Amino acid sequence: MVNGKKAGVISLGCDKNRVDTEKMLSVLSQRHTIVNRIEDADIVIINTCAFLKSSREESIGEILSAGELKNRGAIEKIIVTGCLPQKFIGDVFDELPEVDAFLGVSDYSLINEAIDRIYNGERVNAVGIPREECGEKRVLTTNGYAYLKIADGCSNFCTYCLIPKIRGKYRSVPKEDLIEEARNLGEVKELILVAQDLTRYGEDLPEKSSLPDLIRSLSALKNIRGIRLLYCYPEGVTDELIREFQSNAKMIRYIDIPLQHASDRILKLMNRKGTGKTYLDLIEKLKREVKGIAIRSTFITGFPTETEEDVSILVDFLKKARLFNAGFFKYSREEGTAAYKLDGQIKEGEKTRRLKKLYSVQKAVVKQNYKELVGKTFPVVAEGFDGDQLVYYGRAYFNAPDIDGKVYFFSGEEVGSGDTVNVKILRADGYDLYGERV
Repeated sequence: MVNGKKAGVISLGCDKNRVDTEKMLSVLSQRHTIVNRIEDADIVIINTCAFLKSSREESIGEILSAGELKNRGAIEKIIVTGCLPQKFIGDVFDELPEVDAFLGVSDYSLINEAIDRIYNGERVNAVGIPREECGEKRVLTTNGYAYLKIADGCSNFCTYCLIPKIRGKYRSVPKEDLIEEARNLGEVKELILVAQDLTRYGEDLPEKSSLPDLIRSLSALKNIRGIRLLYCYPEGVTDELIREFQSNAKMIRYIDIPLQHASDRILKLMNRKGTGKTYLDLIEKLKREVKGIAIRSTFITGFPTETEEDVSILVDFLKKARLFNAGFFKYSREEGTAAYKLDGQIKEGEKTRRLKKLYSVQKAVVKQNYKELVGKTFPVVAEGFDGDQLVYYGRAYFNAPDIDGKVYFFSGEEVGSGDTVNVKILRADGYDLYGERV
């Protein structure tokens, strides 16, 4: 049995992957020391993403960089976990000989066993099938907020997406396990619920729980101060969920609804359930019934057969919807998905042009949205100090970590990371806001 090694972990990809990493860190820390600098590590563990070609390239790049450190004798072992080996173990096991062990998306509890085996001279393939979550203990890598992954996998089968083939079918984590996990996180100002689709939560459980029911149970925990929702599919945003926004004081008035497009024809080809009209109706309903709600979404451009008319429909939708924020992605042709076989693939240069156009339209929408915030005061959770601008920065309720802008503010007295202060907004600059503490 090997103990006392220094392990450095690189976590790539989404916030769901971050939760997996935090659970793995908890298992690792039982027998090994976690270090913050890869250069100080004996073992480098890379938790990979493989959702898109670009994410696979990033993962491979990190692995090759670790391989150079290993060749120089700076580190001893490399372990690769997560989506890349889960989907492509047949390729990467032989093509990446510098890696000592591979684990899949549900194999983090085996990390210490894998370390024992590789130090015993074995090269390990411990990739199993996607299954239920392992344990509820985590080592948090965030400050003041924490993610809670309430389900894994996906059963929606959008035609462009590899997730079902990487992480398997949708699997809800039992409510009692989530309550225990959230309770063990300690004082959390913002609990961010994540899954491929939050709204399907509980439909596969024997007790047939639901997202609103889970939210109410989490809200009862004294250590949880606020709850934010990411990744709610539009067809699952029910009246019951809207009522939870209206009545639950712990609900942060923010929701991320991945829409992907607004052209009915493209949505049908994507195997999405809604239409541009139903999406717009939902957005208007949310704004009407939940005062001040910040709605974020994501869209794909360059999907096979997408025409200029389809893009124009999406542009018109963005202007009408006036989403608080939005992300845009170029369609990535992924082998193994239904869309891979479609005729009418769009050239890369054209995808880039359309992407820039959509960002330009949304930037104008954000500018208009931000005008309405100037002069108003919001609670802001401080995250740090910008030494170049000599101001503090943090997030208001309309800013989710990493994906939205920040609020920069001047304060005449010291502000600690995690402190909540009231900030009056004075001006906007791009996707960021500037103000002063009041």
